[in-house]
Amino acid sequence: MVELTINNVKVKAEEDMTILDAAKSVGISIPTLCHMKDLFPTGACRMCVVEVDGMRGLTPACAYPVTEGMKIDTNSPKVRQARKTIVELLVENHPQDCLICVRNKNCELQDLSEVYGLREHRYVGDKKDHAIDISSASMERDPAKCILCGRCTRTCNEVQKVGAIDFTNRGFQSNVTTPFNKGLNISDCILCGQCILVCPTAALREKSNSKMVFDAINDKRKFVVVQVAPAVRASLGEEYNMPLGTNVTGQMVTGLRRLGFKKVFDTNFAADLTIMEEGTELIDRVSNKGTLPMFTSCCPGWVKYIEQNRPQLLKHVSSCKSPHEMEGAILKSYYAKKMGLDPKDIFVVSIMPCTVKKFESDRPELSQEKMADVDAVLTTRELVRMFKMAGIDFNDLPEDEFDNPLGESTGAAAIFGTSGGVMEAALRTAYKVMTGEELVSMELDDIRGFSGVKEASIKVNDLDVNVAVVNGIGNVDQVLDEIEAGTSKYHFIEVMACPGGCINGGGQPIHQKPEKVRKRVSVLYDIDKNAKNRRSHENEAVQKIYDEFFEKPNSHKSHELLHTSYVDRKAILRKK
Repeated sequence: MVELTINNVKVKAEEDMTILDAAKSVGISIPTLCHMKDLFPTGACRMCVVEVDGMRGLTPACAYPVTEGMKIDTNSPKVRQARKTIVELLVENHPQDCLICVRNKNCELQDLSEVYGLREHRYVGDKKDHAIDISSASMERDPAKCILCGRCTRTCNEVQKVGAIDFTNRGFQSNVTTPFNKGLNISDCILCGQCILVCPTAALREKSNSKMVFDAINDKRKFVVVQVAPAVRASLGEEYNMPLGTNVTGQMVTGLRRLGFKKVFDTNFAADLTIMEEGTELIDRVSNKGTLPMFTSCCPGWVKYIEQNRPQLLKHVSSCKSPHEMEGAILKSYYAKKMGLDPKDIFVVSIMPCTVKKFESDRPELSQEKMADVDAVLTTRELVRMFKMAGIDFNDLPEDEFDNPLGESTGAAAIFGTSGGVMEAALRTAYKVMTGEELVSMELDDIRGFSGVKEASIKVNDLDVNVAVVNGIGNVDQVLDEIEAGTSKYHFIEVMACPGGCINGGGQPIHQKPEKVRKRVSVLYDIDKNAKNRRSHENEAVQKIYDEFFEKPNSHKSHELLHTSYVDRKAILRKK
């Protein structure tokens, strides 16, 4: 430990602490733009500069370690002026369109402008002028709004390890872009949206489908239905200043009905259905010496990654559609027939915590008779904007329940939204099918949490079933390398592209606080813990749809509607 003084406050700190962390430990806030917790500091933006007694110039607090006897001033006139000048220069090179910006009132540059009292334009000169990249189905990239903090590039390169964007050129011409400045749609981008979550402005944002959905709702010829992913109900309340970890399922259902949706369904129903299909597929591969290990297929970011980078391993990926695509397929077949509706009149909207689901819904493989299973995908953020636009006061909404028959679900389905949840749900059912007995302990702690790769082994009859859970796409290559080398010991592997799983998806409320993600996760585990049924095979609505329509898991009919195929995107990108 070392002792130092910050703003005349005596501080004891660990000797490897930065000035930024030491100040934070005693409640002194220092602004940052480029800083990212748990990544090596760069000190590039200089917003965190402080005055250190005896040192020339100002020192970046995020990159400089504390030393014994150090005297620091984080709020001297010199420091304030330096920070204000940085913000002024950023603002002058930024589009002046705050009122119509998607990040209005949720922009770090806007916040800093208020903190440092910017009230006039003191610097006049040329501004960056770049075209907006709207090439992808999921995201938009606006380089004119980029402040070159580097958080998106570090997330893409160091956390996700995809490397779809990076810096190019120098000085005033500096820019963050894709290789050869081509569109996101032909880059290595998997559209996970993690860059959106760390972007302080609106340089990166989701492509909005709100107008399309409002138009469909107002079209009297369409029967517009909506389904909601498990992670959305655990995070939506944050946008209304509710306590972290608030489950807003009931209010959310009411709000969606008031928006004008004819029916409100729960994607959790299809999550239970996914377990029945995927679990049966796994058992068949294990029993009949099929291709192992088998990967989960519910994360479209992960599917896009393996299609682009390791297409030779696609035979290891389950053929199951993701839950919301399964639900869409059922709505336009089983449900349409049951309700006497023309499938062409049904317009299916998915509320997802994810940006790449927009890309997924456009895949031609996920359609039937040239009708997409899902017609539009909205992120959690888009849903909030629609509620506000419609004048819906979310905090005062009464609670309601999902519509049936596609609204019933189990606790196993709820935990799909967090890393390890799909695996845990699958094992609960696979164990029952293979042994005839229920798994005694349903909480599989070994595969919960935020470690990059988690593993467990479950004794099933005479077989030790080895499983792994990959948390964040940046950790998947080591697992793929083992498979290619023939040294993998696993039977079943879950992969979620976003760190933490869907609960921290690219379409979720924007934040920079890890505790928010942990609180969201606790909501899903609480739903599971308190559920009447906690195993997917106990879902009576799922049992009924097999009796009435699919006959059994992995039947010919289920393969027609609930399973899909994949493409070699590496070859496609090479041609482009």
